Amino acid sequence: MKPDPNQVFPIPGYKQEIYVKPTIRNPNILVGDFTYIADSEFESHVTHHYAFTGDKLIIGKFCQIARGVEFVMNGANHQMNAVSTFPFYTLEGWDMSPPPLSDLPLKGDTVIGNDVWIGQNAVILPGVHVGDGAIIGANSVVGHDIEPYTIVVGNPARELRKRFDSELIALLLAFRWWDKSIEEINRLIPLLTCPDLNRVKTQLRELLP
Repeated sequence: MKPDPNQVFPIPGYKQEIYVKPTIRNPNILVGDFTYIADSEFESHVTHHYAFTGDKLIIGKFCQIARGVEFVMNGANHQMNAVSTFPFYTLEGWDMSPPPLSDLPLKGDTVIGNDVWIGQNAVILPGVHVGDGAIIGANSVVGHDIEPYTIVVGNPARELRKRFDSELIALLLAFRWWDKSIEEINRLIPLLTCPDLNRVKTQLRELLP
């Protein structure tokens, strides 16, 4: 039996880890195959995500999202070009229509790449782009873009180091293993889990056209 990206619970008998994609109901949340979260549901981890802002949360394939992670969307941002930041228009009884989007500090879509590991209780702020293969440490607050295969930690999150040298990163980004078929990925598991990185480089060079 091969893995099924549309199966909600990938671990038999365990309900506290789910594949995210088959549970999504919000059309502005797009999640790739086999991305999982260590929880029984996902959408409560996406906060301040209001339809009028139009922003999207886009997460790639094979991401690993720990318990307590929060994706803060653009609805959390208040108008800052006026004398008060109070959001009268969101609260009942106040005589204010929503301001034009141009008056709000919107930062665009939040985009998480493929094979990204997000540690427990990390917070991803609006408009952040996280590259493929990045690792975000537990309790980090990420307010800026993260390059592929970079480890970041802290509040605010700062780069700790690159996971690999520039040659291996370039090979992995060109190879894009997460876009292969399930059959191909199964055959690639010995390579994807090999700690001998020089051997990995050699094999990737051979596999790339």
